[in-house]
Amino acid sequence: MTTSSSADNIQKAFLKYQHVFVFLAPLLFIVSVYFLAPTPADAGAGYWLESWWLCVFFLLGATIVNTVGISGSALFVPFLIFIFPLLAGETLDSQTLVKIGLISESFGLSSSSLAFIQYGLVDRKLALSLVLGAIPFVVAGALLSFVIPAPIFHALLGIALIVASYLLFNADLGHGEPDAAGDEETEVSADGGESELPDDNDKLGPAGVETAEDGTVTRVDRDGDDYTYSRGGWLERFGNYSIGGVFQGLAGFGVGELGIISMLRTNVPVRVAIGTNHIVVALTAVLASLVHVFGGGLVPGGHSLDLASTPWNMVVWTVPATVTGGQIAPYVSAAIDTELIKKGVGVLFGVIAVALFLMASGAF
Repeated sequence: MTTSSSADNIQKAFLKYQHVFVFLAPLLFIVSVYFLAPTPADAGAGYWLESWWLCVFFLLGATIVNTVGISGSALFVPFLIFIFPLLAGETLDSQTLVKIGLISESFGLSSSSLAFIQYGLVDRKLALSLVLGAIPFVVAGALLSFVIPAPIFHALLGIALIVASYLLFNADLGHGEPDAAGDEETEVSADGGESELPDDNDKLGPAGVETAEDGTVTRVDRDGDDYTYSRGGWLERFGNYSIGGVFQGLAGFGVGELGIISMLRTNVPVRVAIGTNHIVVALTAVLASLVHVFGGGLVPGGHSLDLASTPWNMVVWTVPATVTGGQIAPYVSAAIDTELIKKGVGVLFGVIAVALFLMASGAF
């Protein structure tokens, strides 16, 4: 057996049992946090259990954002600003709440990304180029968060939400619907079998993909539905992902909202756009999380953040919740009208933005 075929078998086995690996990840995270993370000297059962209720809110939020294909922190950060103080009786500084949102989002989007890969709805070439282009902007935004005053942070967060709300309302989440292939006429092949559908032995997942000489991409998902599109429009996508990357590092979201719009505007089918965008947001969220946890000392005059400043008793509940929501999202997307969810999230963004502007002005 060749090295290539062995790697293919490992990839296929991993995706086949991805649910097992996905749910093992938060378990290993919790065990590592419990035994290795720096926690208060008097941390007992009460410390670890006091934030259990966050699991409910983050599960709901992760399911919603992963269904629409936007960043989890777009809901998590406003929740931690407005709702958390009412229920917990304490407030979090801007760096800490963004860090919680990013860590939770990283796990949730990684979970959902695997689910979309399994469905064959991720354009790897497109995702890789977008991630590489967004990296410097994400790092810059994350470092900026260490020195930016709270009122300006809230104002920028409000602007980002207003823009995201506008873009959501104007996004056509119904365009580019697949051409369904009959079950009796078509069989998807992932191993170079007898199927007449496009096939790529090096591609993760059960779908087939073929790129014509003129750049036209034909993709077939796990259900046998096919999508035809072009990867053109790089300049517009770069502009959106660079601006979104700054906000992703600064506030924990932005690259997903601006990114999904740019892909839809350049005629990438909606399901492929959502699936590919999950990869981009997940990887940039992981990067931003690392900078938020370890990058405080890199900025002159920045706040010193270290592992001990992370509220570990909160993230041990939010991480499993977002992972579960990420796995549920593809099924919710198939069962519920995405347009309804999109409009609801857009209205919520608008309301939160107004509250953030009031906070920035000192009204409350």
